[in-house]
Amino acid sequence: MGIELPPFIDYLKETRNASESTVSSYQRDLRKLNAYLKEHGIEDVQDVTATNLNSYVLYLEKQGLSSATVSRSVASMKAFFHYACKRRQIEEDPTETIKAPHIEKKAPEVLSVTETARLLEQPSGTSPKERRDRAMLELLYATGMRVSELISVRLDDVQLALEYVVCRDADKERVIPFGAQARQALETYLQESRAALLKGQESEYLFVNCSGRPMSRQGFWKLVKSYAAKAGITTDITPHTLRHSFATHLLQNGADLKSVQEMLGHADIATTQMYLRVGAERLKNVYSAAHPRQ
Repeated sequence: MGIELPPFIDYLKETRNASESTVSSYQRDLRKLNAYLKEHGIEDVQDVTATNLNSYVLYLEKQGLSSATVSRSVASMKAFFHYACKRRQIEEDPTETIKAPHIEKKAPEVLSVTETARLLEQPSGTSPKERRDRAMLELLYATGMRVSELISVRLDDVQLALEYVVCRDADKERVIPFGAQARQALETYLQESRAALLKGQESEYLFVNCSGRPMSRQGFWKLVKSYAAKAGITTDITPHTLRHSFATHLLQNGADLKSVQEMLGHADIATTQMYLRVGAERLKNVYSAAHPRQ
């Protein structure tokens, strides 16, 4: 077998601390590359050349795959061959000259302030589940956390009196403030609903499902979809839409870019800058629709 996956996958998990989705993607991409190389008579990883890999990239593009999919495949092969080179399994890295296709980044989908308010108001009942859902939505919009970070928040991470939450991402952590509405929703959930969901069990996690276990990404995704439909929001939103809306609304209301970058946990400020463009585009659309001399 040209590409020996098991040792590389162990490296991703144990040394790189890669997420399950990343490991799964790399496995899938490298198996496809392996099959392609075998079809072209290349059985030994030492025989793989930049020409072989460029041909593979062209092959993927001719299949009509998106630029994002092809770019991910290139990232997978670069990661593997860099690993193989460091471990002296190969003398030179054949991916050094391989370039991924340019990806045209789309502006993220955001909700208006009115739409956001409608969404957050949907879980208005007094059941333990609705109070939990209200607290989750309020905290997500108040902090701009990723969903994976939201469902991983522990009780000790939340400081209600000081109105901030400690958010952990891999080996990093950041402190994010939140406002009075999120605090009130959290207090109500903690005082009146969380124990009912736990049913006598114990959990270190802030948000738990109806079985007392930590909330899952899929579970939260479903409830966001359900409340969006109830709010009459026709945009196909995801939990990440609230993160995008958080950043856009802050910048529209005068927050400085560096502070928003820190709250979002972006390593590169260029990633945060895309929200400036979103705000400008929204204003342009409002202007075009409302100005009498358009």
